[in-house]
Amino acid sequence: MSEKLPRVTAADLIRVLERAGFSFSRQSGSHKIYKNKESRRATVPYHTGKILHPKVLASILRDADLTVERFKEFLK
Repeated sequence: MSEKLPRVTAADLIRVLERAGFSFSRQSGSHKIYKNKESRRATVPYHTGKILHPKVLASILRDADLTVERFKEFLK
């Protein structure tokens, strides 16, 4: 069974993405788009204070090519 995802807000996720080498590219409405040097793209739905749904978080981690373990390391 896969490791359980932590409950995080969009701001927490953005902090992790920036630590993983992503930088803000652009924004479209409430979605912030981040890219890294390999042109991998991660789109974060940004709603202040709201916790991201686990399926949304899993999808973003898959897009960013981050494992749950590595995500938790960057979260600390």
